[in-house]
Amino acid sequence: MFSIVYNVWPIIEETIVEYIDVDFTLWLSWLLMPLLITFLLPLVIVLLLYSTSIILYIYKLHRVRLRNAYGTAWQNAARYIVAALWDAHGWIWHGYEIVGLENIPQDKPVLFIYYHGAIPIDLYYFTSKVFLFNSKLVHTVADRFLFNFPGFSIISDVLKVIPGTVQTCSAILKEGNMLSISPGGVYEAQFGDSYYELMWKKRMGFAKVALDAKVSIIPLFTRNIREAFRTVSWGRRMWLRIYTWIKFPLAPVYGGFPVKLVTYVGKPIPYDGNLTPEELQLKVANALRKLIKEHQIIPGNITRALIERIRNIER
Repeated sequence: MFSIVYNVWPIIEETIVEYIDVDFTLWLSWLLMPLLITFLLPLVIVLLLYSTSIILYIYKLHRVRLRNAYGTAWQNAARYIVAALWDAHGWIWHGYEIVGLENIPQDKPVLFIYYHGAIPIDLYYFTSKVFLFNSKLVHTVADRFLFNFPGFSIISDVLKVIPGTVQTCSAILKEGNMLSISPGGVYEAQFGDSYYELMWKKRMGFAKVALDAKVSIIPLFTRNIREAFRTVSWGRRMWLRIYTWIKFPLAPVYGGFPVKLVTYVGKPIPYDGNLTPEELQLKVANALRKLIKEHQIIPGNITRALIERIRNIER
């Protein structure tokens, strides 16, 4: 009996694959289509409501700034619109806040040094809010691979994003501007984790910039930035080898979770010409580690970060 079934089954299997498989797949897709639509339509409504909320937030909080901006050059008007969009997104999706804005000098150039999340969305929110409320544009140093993407050139031109050398960064600060740098860069973004350890290696270009331009340094840290977006933990050695080889970030990033984000602005570290670049790098790193220790529960937790949208969780 079992031998008959054993001999006949391959014929049945071949028939199913040859004659039924395509029709079955088509039939299954039609069967599941209403179910998919049932789940997708509410998402469309949520997207529309979210867009409506952003528009209303912009009109309520920034209508005067946007109206006044159109009396200036188109680049400045565009900056206000983009900043208002990012500010609205941060407020609605992450309940974004800045603590310590009073630490930013109003009439002096300053170098911001920040911890780099998997995606530096906190920097977008921070620079947007500073521009909207202080009318000052924070120049940003970005990794060179970004400048190879189509459409990025206009972003870099209008929003002052540069690849950055010691000379160009120093020149920007000497002109009286504000500049932000993450010493960890893409390496820290790709291979950092929820323990929030600095991954600067021996990079001290920012220290040379600050000493050459004779400016103070302000450390920045955003609570829960690693819980908003994360890089996958599997295959870390493989991704590290690939990055070391081609210098291009390929480790997959996931997330977009609506966790609570708060950027803490540290006390300015004043210019001290007696310090070497190595000593200044260590001083800034310790200041940033102190911010992390004071304001981030280690290890970071996505569920806890989501709960913080509702109530504050003390350390």
